[in-house]
Amino acid sequence: MPTTTAPLVIIGGGQAGLATAHTARTLGLNSVVLEAADRVAGSWPHYYDSLTLFSPARRSALPGLAFPGDPDGYPTRDEVVAYLADYAARLDADIRTGHRVEKVIAAGMGGFEIVTVGGEVFAAPLVVAATGAFSRPHRPALPGLDSFAGTVLHSAEYRRPEPLAGKRVVIVGGGNSAVQIAIELADHARVTLATRYPLRFMPQKVLGRDMHLWLAWTGLDTAGWARPLLTGGQGTPVFDTGAYRARIATGNPDRRPMFTRLDGDQVVWDDGVRERVDVVLLATGYRPGVDYLADLNGALDDAGQPRHRGGICLAHPGLGFVGLEWQRSFASATLRGVGPDARHVLNHLLGQRARAGRAPARTRR
Repeated sequence: MPTTTAPLVIIGGGQAGLATAHTARTLGLNSVVLEAADRVAGSWPHYYDSLTLFSPARRSALPGLAFPGDPDGYPTRDEVVAYLADYAARLDADIRTGHRVEKVIAAGMGGFEIVTVGGEVFAAPLVVAATGAFSRPHRPALPGLDSFAGTVLHSAEYRRPEPLAGKRVVIVGGGNSAVQIAIELADHARVTLATRYPLRFMPQKVLGRDMHLWLAWTGLDTAGWARPLLTGGQGTPVFDTGAYRARIATGNPDRRPMFTRLDGDQVVWDDGVRERVDVVLLATGYRPGVDYLADLNGALDDAGQPRHRGGICLAHPGLGFVGLEWQRSFASATLRGVGPDARHVLNHLLGQRARAGRAPARTRR
């Protein structure tokens, strides 16, 4: 197949990739977006049915297009999917769905070749890996998990509560998704949240305003130094109107310290008590799926994760990342955060190429 050349290739057509394509156009740069699925939207179509954002619509938009509907409402999963499809339709970008990237290799003059599973080859001086932070479900190495006699699910596989009705379910994790799923499931099953630390709740609203607006007004939302303040070293807090805390206080779901191990079809709690469990549901987050960069020496660390500073690859000029959790701030992996991160990364990559005397051609307007 002939090689397709472009000033910029963006890998991934979810929120990070679409925001990067939009930002590239504002910088006068054409791009080709390669998306593995048959439609844009990234991971959103695969989340559980009842998912709602914990940020209001006015703080959940990509650059250049406001989120429709009530600006103070909390969009659902399907509303986000529809928004991303509309956003893509408005973009002046070459978006190619059904193009799963197999590998990226270094080419001459400091550029890259991007090879798809179907054998197509793209060449570009700039590449942005925008497959984000949610493409690979993380399955921690919990004692006894691999031999557990019950059912093990990741939250990526969970859709609705009815199939688990009447079951004894232990959810591993204490983030926003874990708590949302636990409370939904508790109407149908006996549910426990198992966490290493006590649940940390942050008020959804303060003085009638959503906390995300306060985070924006104070600058904490986009301040990299704010991570210890916002996480307390114990993960992202759960945004709560008070309903979550009240429901957990009823005892179903309840929260317990992390179990010590799984044994057969039993969970062994930290006090030594054994209990039969039907389902262990891992709400343990995701990791970036960037195996396609494995042939670029130094682009990934020993765990296969991006080596970067603020989204700029530490080993290969011209390669950047958008959509990683805490890439630059609390907002980085969110709808509101990928646009500013994309601009930061693209400006830096263009600067690298200009200093090397190999700046990619920009679109004339």
